[in-house]
Amino acid sequence: MDIVLVILGFILMLVGIAGSFLPILPGPPLSWFGLLLLYLTKAVPNNWTFLGVTLAVALLVLALDYIIPAIGTKRFGGSKKGVIGTTLGLLVAIIFPVFGPFGIIIWPFLGAFIGEMINKADSKIAAKAAFGSFLGFLAGTFIKFIVALVYLGFFVTTFWDYKSAIFSF
Repeated sequence: MDIVLVILGFILMLVGIAGSFLPILPGPPLSWFGLLLLYLTKAVPNNWTFLGVTLAVALLVLALDYIIPAIGTKRFGGSKKGVIGTTLGLLVAIIFPVFGPFGIIIWPFLGAFIGEMINKADSKIAAKAAFGSFLGFLAGTFIKFIVALVYLGFFVTTFWDYKSAIFSF
């Protein structure tokens, strides 16, 4: 049973990293559930303080992911349509990888710009607001990605420390 929990936990870690970029998936909370599964094995001793702190960080990052793009948008004079455009641009980048790896940067910016153009008539103001919305999106994504990677590091080092106990029958 421990091996199944470790495999499921590792899968959640990978999905959590992907969730750092996909707006549908809550990346850090999924990674945290991967840690939880590892700590639920019989081989790894429970550390509820560690799990509590990492859960609090995951939930804080989840909340910040909604706040940071709004701050970036407001700071640069943007609107909610710019934030929506950024998200739609990200989805386009994932579904239609036309620009390859650069699409993850180009499409959200274009989405924010189009959203701001719908909201405002002046293209200069729309470009500035789109840039703010885009910066907020990048900051939130970067934070989620770093937290998911740190959780993966915790997972791998803890697994490595207890690998012989996990694989003992």
